[in-house]
Amino acid sequence: MEDPGLAEFRRRWQEELAQRQALRKRRRPEQPPCGYLALAQGLLEGAGRAPGEQADTDSPARSPPAREAAGVEAEVEAGTGEPLVEQLIRDLNEMDEVPFFDIQLPYELAINIFQYLDKKDLGRCAQVSKTWKVISEDEVLWYRLCRQEGHLSASSISDYACWKHIFQECRAKEHTLRTNWKNRKGAVSELEHIPEAVLCDVHSHDGVVIAGYTSGDVRVWDTRTWDYVAPFLESEYEEDEPGLQPYVSFVRINNSLAVAAYEDGCLHIWDLQAGRYPIHRFEHDARIQALALSPENATVATASAFDVIMLSPDDEGHWQIASEFEVQKLVDHLNIVPGTGRSPVAVASAGDLVYLLKAEDSPRTLHYVYGQPVTCLDVSAHQAAFGVKSLGWVHEGNKILLYSLEAERCLLKLGNALGDFTCVNLKDSPPHLMVSGNADRRVRVHDLRMDQMALSLSAHQLGVSAVQMDDWKIVSGGEEGLVTVWDYRMSQKLWEVHSRHPVRHIAFNKHSLITANVPYERVVRNPELDNFATHRRHRGLIHAYAFAVDQLAFQSVVPICRAASDSVAGYTYDMALAFPSDSS
Repeated sequence: MEDPGLAEFRRRWQEELAQRQALRKRRRPEQPPCGYLALAQGLLEGAGRAPGEQADTDSPARSPPAREAAGVEAEVEAGTGEPLVEQLIRDLNEMDEVPFFDIQLPYELAINIFQYLDKKDLGRCAQVSKTWKVISEDEVLWYRLCRQEGHLSASSISDYACWKHIFQECRAKEHTLRTNWKNRKGAVSELEHIPEAVLCDVHSHDGVVIAGYTSGDVRVWDTRTWDYVAPFLESEYEEDEPGLQPYVSFVRINNSLAVAAYEDGCLHIWDLQAGRYPIHRFEHDARIQALALSPENATVATASAFDVIMLSPDDEGHWQIASEFEVQKLVDHLNIVPGTGRSPVAVASAGDLVYLLKAEDSPRTLHYVYGQPVTCLDVSAHQAAFGVKSLGWVHEGNKILLYSLEAERCLLKLGNALGDFTCVNLKDSPPHLMVSGNADRRVRVHDLRMDQMALSLSAHQLGVSAVQMDDWKIVSGGEEGLVTVWDYRMSQKLWEVHSRHPVRHIAFNKHSLITANVPYERVVRNPELDNFATHRRHRGLIHAYAFAVDQLAFQSVVPICRAASDSVAGYTYDMALAFPSDSS
């Protein structure tokens, strides 16, 4: 006996199907659909036919698509329609007649979607259809790619007509520069020295080099324009007392300012746009132990005795003391944190203490462990890295500590070397990487994500004194005077150059390299021998390498004649040459 509930459900279902059939008969006849759409519609209509109703599949008035749909209906009624449904869905997914790639979207919406693609994906999309090719070659997309990869960042979108072509040219230049770096193809020049003076300190920023000498002179070169005849920056010392000016202790430079600290505690600040005379002079009571200059604004920090002073101009351009701090020990290293704006922040190390110095606040101890003096220091916008020296058997060895400046806590303890860490570079390293140099002759690359050492290179026999890296290479300098270039992905030495004195400064970008060899001794032994080039090398050297010069320039006389006629000539080098080229 049939269940009453099931009988009631069957009755209501048959009434509903009958109502649908009646509505279909009263409806105006429409043009029958075709193809797979007819199959889909027939499948849907077959679900609404009464069980006893038969489809007239042989009617001549019915079109082939309609007869095909009727066959679908019959199979559904017979209980065999499920495989056909799967086949229908599979055919719809594989068919080429569905105009998916020709859907008309607003152009602005399509650009907003395509902006998340990189250069490879844009090239693939350009091969899909004509519509996608037009969208993927839009100037806005390629201009944005150029900005993201650092090409022509100062240009606007209206400066060039085809940014895709500009992007391709920039990529080709990058490949040429990388090849020149690897093969040591380029021009190298020795920056002109000062007679009867010894080099004391060197610093550079974006291709502009500043140097200070034992004679009290300060010179600036702009290697970006090949103008190697450097102007002197005048000081306020009396010119009628030659030879009595104090030595230059430290020099720093950024885009707009040049700063020099002297042995007698005086500080001179020059505006590179205003002229050769200092715009401000500040005097300490004691010798200046450390000097720092902000890379992006006009903030100068000095450490003398137990005082750290920050100087900056006010709204009217008058220089004043922005902050003054008193510390417990003599400062060894001093750095200004980049990106702090008008509220400067500095990090200073004094013995085994590391201070965080914020404007309008008292000195805060960032790190302190008794018996672990700090040997090197570098800061980025949010972190500080410094090497600590282990004394005695209590500690675990020499390490590099990475601190968060916001949380003021230690994030990582890296390395466990036998020698002292002599240099560390955090701000110029790629993301999540850091490079350091040690007195044990090794250059180390640290992976900050996995808290481990990614690479260790045996580099310099007397210890590493300067180091810097980018996304594929490392440039290191040693106490023995050797400058070495490495491909750290291959753990391979590319080339090296040697000079007499320790390497105290290394700075490079994609197309140039600045190196400085500063002597230990700052005494002129025999001024009468100053006319000899071999004797001048005892005074220290500054070299400028340019890798963006094309091959024709290597064979011309222009790079060789950049220096003055009475100074050491610049040379062109090639990897295949063991000595400077000489056409005579």
